[in-house]
Amino acid sequence: MSAQAIAKGVRQSPRKVAVVASLVRGRTVSDALTILDHTPRRSALVVKKVIKSAQSNADYNHGYKPATLRIVEITVTPGPRMKRFRPASRGMALPYQKRSSHIKVVVDGELRPIKPKTEAKKAIEAKTNSKNTTAKAIKKEKA
Repeated sequence: MSAQAIAKGVRQSPRKVAVVASLVRGRTVSDALTILDHTPRRSALVVKKVIKSAQSNADYNHGYKPATLRIVEITVTPGPRMKRFRPASRGMALPYQKRSSHIKVVVDGELRPIKPKTEAKKAIEAKTNSKNTTAKAIKKEKA
C-alpha cells in the first residue's frame, strides 16, 4: 500500500505544471525536492508542497521509512476552468479561460519494522482499560 497526496484547484495551467512534474517523475523524494529547489518555475513550489505532503503522509500515517521513499506516480490533470471576457475594440468582448490543475503524487518505499510492546506499555494499557471498565460499571449501577 502506497501513500499519496492530492492538491486540487491549483490556479496554474496543467501544461505548465506537467512540465515540472515530468522533471521529478520516478525519482527518490530527496532528489525530487533538490531538483525542485533549483527549478525556476512558479509551479515548482506547488509540486514541491504536494511531494512533501505525500512524504509526511507516508511517514506518519503509513509507517514508511522517509529515506527510502520514491515517487511512483505523479499526475497532473485539468481542473475547473473559469471563463472570462476581455474588452476589445469596437465594443467586442474576447473570451479567455483561467485554467486550474489537480496534482496527485503517489510515493512508496520500505516499511518501518513494527516494534513489539514493552512490559511497561502493556501495564499502562491494562490500567487504562481497567479504569474505563470500572467507570462504565459505575455508570450502569447508577442508571
